[in-house]
Amino acid sequence: MPAIQKPMRYGHTEGHTDVCFDDSGSCIVTCGSDGDVRIWEDLDDDDPKSINVGEKAYSCALKNGKLVTAVSNNTVQVHTFPEGVPDGILTRFTTNANHVVFNGDGTKIAAGSSDFLVKIVDVMDSSQQKTFRGHDAPVLSLSFDPKDIFLTSASCDGSVRVWHISDQTCAISWPLLQKCNDVVNAKSICRLAWQPKSGKLLAIPVEKSVKLYRRETWSNQFDLSDSFISQTLNIVTWSPCGQYLAAGSINGLIIVWNVETKDCMERVKHEKGYAICGLAWHPTCGRISYTDAEGNLGLLENVCDPSAKTSRIKVSSRVEKDYSDLFDGDDTSNAGDFLNDNAVEIPSFSKGIVNDDGNDDDLMLASSRPRQRSYILEDDENSVDVTVLKSGLPKEEEDDDQAGSIHNLPVTSQKPLYDGPMPTPRQRPFQSSSTPLHLTHRFMVWNSIGIIRCYNDEQDNAIDVEFHDTSIHHATHLPNTLNYTVADLSHEAILLACESTDELASKLHCLHFSSWDSSKEWIVDMPQNEDIEAICLGQGWAAAATSALLLRLFTVGGVQKEVFSLPGPVVSIAGHGEQLCIVYHKGTGFNGDQCLGVQLLELGKKKKQILHGDPLPLTRKSYLAWVGFSAEGTPCYVDSEGCVRMLNRGLGNTWTPICNTREHCKGKSDHYWVVGIHENSQQLRCIPCKGSRFPPTLPRPAVAILSFRLPYCQIATEKGQMEEQFWRSVMFHNHLDYLAKNGYEYEESTKNQAIKEQQELLMKMLALSCKLDREFRCVELADLMTQNALNLAIKYASRSRKLILAQKLSELAVEKAAELAATQEEEEEEEEGEDFRKKLSAGYSNTATEWSQPRLINQVEEDVESRGGTDDTEEKPELHKHVTSVNQGRVNPFKVLANSKEPAMPVSSTRSTNILDSMNKSSRKSSALNRAANNEKSPVIKPLIPKPKSKQVSAASYFQKKSSQADKTEEGKEENPTDVSSETPAVCPQNAENQRPKTGFQVWLEENRSNILSDNPDFSDEADIIKEGMIRFRVLSAEERKAWTNKAKGETANDGTEAKKRKRDESHKTENQKEAAEENLSLPKKQKPLDLSTNQKLSAFAFKQD
Repeated sequence: MPAIQKPMRYGHTEGHTDVCFDDSGSCIVTCGSDGDVRIWEDLDDDDPKSINVGEKAYSCALKNGKLVTAVSNNTVQVHTFPEGVPDGILTRFTTNANHVVFNGDGTKIAAGSSDFLVKIVDVMDSSQQKTFRGHDAPVLSLSFDPKDIFLTSASCDGSVRVWHISDQTCAISWPLLQKCNDVVNAKSICRLAWQPKSGKLLAIPVEKSVKLYRRETWSNQFDLSDSFISQTLNIVTWSPCGQYLAAGSINGLIIVWNVETKDCMERVKHEKGYAICGLAWHPTCGRISYTDAEGNLGLLENVCDPSAKTSRIKVSSRVEKDYSDLFDGDDTSNAGDFLNDNAVEIPSFSKGIVNDDGNDDDLMLASSRPRQRSYILEDDENSVDVTVLKSGLPKEEEDDDQAGSIHNLPVTSQKPLYDGPMPTPRQRPFQSSSTPLHLTHRFMVWNSIGIIRCYNDEQDNAIDVEFHDTSIHHATHLPNTLNYTVADLSHEAILLACESTDELASKLHCLHFSSWDSSKEWIVDMPQNEDIEAICLGQGWAAAATSALLLRLFTVGGVQKEVFSLPGPVVSIAGHGEQLCIVYHKGTGFNGDQCLGVQLLELGKKKKQILHGDPLPLTRKSYLAWVGFSAEGTPCYVDSEGCVRMLNRGLGNTWTPICNTREHCKGKSDHYWVVGIHENSQQLRCIPCKGSRFPPTLPRPAVAILSFRLPYCQIATEKGQMEEQFWRSVMFHNHLDYLAKNGYEYEESTKNQAIKEQQELLMKMLALSCKLDREFRCVELADLMTQNALNLAIKYASRSRKLILAQKLSELAVEKAAELAATQEEEEEEEEGEDFRKKLSAGYSNTATEWSQPRLINQVEEDVESRGGTDDTEEKPELHKHVTSVNQGRVNPFKVLANSKEPAMPVSSTRSTNILDSMNKSSRKSSALNRAANNEKSPVIKPLIPKPKSKQVSAASYFQKKSSQADKTEEGKEENPTDVSSETPAVCPQNAENQRPKTGFQVWLEENRSNILSDNPDFSDEADIIKEGMIRFRVLSAEERKAWTNKAKGETANDGTEAKKRKRDESHKTENQKEAAEENLSLPKKQKPLDLSTNQKLSAFAFKQD
């Protein structure tokens, strides 16, 4: 029967891949360009043990429990098998070793290098070496004579040489191959092979045939070829019996011949036509394992075995385990060497799922291998009863045409397999920006402060600490006698930790180099059976997560602080300032996904938890590769698929993707190793790694800078680009609000520049939408604008003849102004409330309150009644003047209620006017107003300096001019004689006194008006005078402003009686004016087209020559 080709599966990253079996054939061993050696129990093994031997592994050989690899650091290394423990270096070359092979008894290895040399080394005593010189180009492949007399080598110089091992001389040389200058340019790697046992024939793949030479006579006995071979043959291998020869071509064809009859026995084509670069025959049965140049692993069964004898016996010899064992993440036999303590993807092929399209989807990267169970799950159509098998056994033995036994049947027929989702091995703890532990030279950490390197080789076992800024501290060399495995570095200290041993406990070692005293080191021993798995440093504190699911906090000086339990096994932790981020296993992931949770704590004076174990979003079938903070203090992380995510504080602490490093990689196996993130400059600092996930320590890697880009739709269009730029700017400046809220200092110019940039983008998007007649979209964009930008938008809409849009934008401007004033009033009330509570707690109060002065209760009730009445009426036309300032929402119970009434005007009264009628050029707008109006997400920003108590006046005065001009329009329509002109607010200050108590700023402005006018004689507008006065008033000290405020309160109390009398005299006018006010309020709602006067003014405004 023909050979059965199993579906191929992912083994290594793309590149040259080698394969071999162990002595018993129970394991398949592969090595690839990712530097890993993987041990597969069978092709369906979703949990292969992984041993990292270097950056790239070019060849591997296995015999007698010794695993030998040719690695990219120019060495040939030995590891124990299957433990994977490094067992020394056999030999070194000046360049890469390309091929390594064992002799028959496993006592010697031969290695060929690109420096033209061939070496034979004794495995037990590496000092016993023999060097073969004669090739004029890099050596491609080697093969030992089974009798240990000859060694054959193929080279890029086009020759194949046979050497006498004893005297290191060349017996014969054949010019068979095409010449080339390097292995990567060779048309064929020419993996030749001697016939097993007898060594009678030497097989050499040459072009489209295999040439066989007889031993000692060195004559070409015959060639093996086939009409199906269309490309050059790359590799040959013999069956263990020496009867069959298999060859693989560079276009994925595998041919098997019977050497005695010269007949072609099997022809198998690779699923995707990739070059076959690894070929190994099972030592006991008809099974061939092969690898391709893209890192995939395949298997052929029933090769040249018509009876299929033992063809379906699994290679795996492992003991079947309970289904519950699959969920035991601590079982190292299940978890393997998961990225060698640094987390690696272990994808596998899902049995029975094959895509016939011939595309990349043929390789299922799902960790879903059906496993044998210790009990039957269910019956299926393939199940065969054991009694039937036993009863049929004698017939099979008697029948000559049917050979075999019960073992011929697949194992799956006896025990149906669980075919559901398979749990993913848990990712092991790791330290961000560190390289794997098994490396002799590795980075322990690389961050924005500096670099910590660890050297653990034959010459030295030490740690080097290098600071990017030497003014922080000079470079340091530390002995590593305790074998520290994890480290962290801050501007205050160096933190190291080691695992426990049989004699010593796990230790936390801190070098507090910024301490002002002479004792700069401290060490803490962990309790018994508790190992430190992750550490981090913050500002004034250190943290260590342990295997006992505890997180221990210390001061940087060594004082033990809080200890708390973690919800699951830790993956990694990171610190910045007062923030601590913890990532842990929240549960068991399935089908290649990790299930991680994240906690974010603030460890300042007010300790609080920001993220309460929220799930950490990861790309499908990926794991966490880096977690930390940006230089500005925002949590970020990177997964193994290169997706960088950042915490979006402005959107309820959600995670937003900000960059995909895979988009910047040239090759599939290239990666970027992240070392830092900077928000202000919007830079991702990382190290490009060619064909690897991490960089080597030498030569010193160069740091690359990648830009950020949010994954918005239609990014190629102008609209999509501007939307992405706007929201990226908003997101990357959220940290400024966080810094201000927590009392940190920051550059005010940075925020102003960001606001300016955002408003420019909004104006461009509004202009684009306006051109496309998307007026509703324009209003949506305008809602994100500040007052200044909104005024410009109104001007743009007017000059673009979009009159309805201009009207909508003007209404939006009035609404935003009212919201701004209400927000500022709430801030002022909160501040005054806090001041009052402080005084009350001291046992005295200088202000009248509702409970300290019972005589004011009636006035409060009167005030509430009058406020309820003003929802549908206007008390006096003069109140238009203060429509914005008095619309404050609720009254402050802590203010002196000396005046009899304080009516609050509804928002609808402001809508009765058109802001276009009174729009004029304004300059030097208050920066405080702009900042507060622009912050859509958290309008209340507490600055780091004391705020003046007159922000409400600022908001009122900004819109006072416009409101009073709007009153003039109403005055022209109604001819109301009681309306006082707002052009002279200084002449009639009594109106403001009737509405609410004077503020300190108003009293100060009355006394300093003459000085402002003398310094600025060009001021003719009242708004300019008020703005200049606000600027000068803010310069005053807090004590001076408080004195003016107290003075204003004193004057207001004296005017209280007069205000009551005046209110009674004018109360009868209110009823007479109700109906007229209601008509005015509803006037804009009933008129859909603008009236004639408004159109005239819009036209005049649009074409006005300033």
